[in-house]
Amino acid sequence: MSVHALYVTAAYAITAIVLAGLIGWILIDQRGRKRDLAELEAAGVRRRSKGAGDKGAREKGAKS
Repeated sequence: MSVHALYVTAAYAITAIVLAGLIGWILIDQRGRKRDLAELEAAGVRRRSKGAGDKGAREKGAKS
C-alpha cells in the first residue's frame, strides 16, 4: 500500500468515525430532549399553539 493510499484510507476512516460520533450524539440528545418534554407535559406544562403567542408579541413590538 502506497503512502498516498494510506493517507486517503486514514482520512476516510477518521471522517467515518467523526460522523458516527456526531450521529450518536444527536440521537442521545434527542432522547434526552424527548424525556425532558415528557416530564414537562406530565407536570402540566403545555405547548402553546404557534399563532397564540406571536400575535401579542407583534402588537407589543408595534406599540413601542
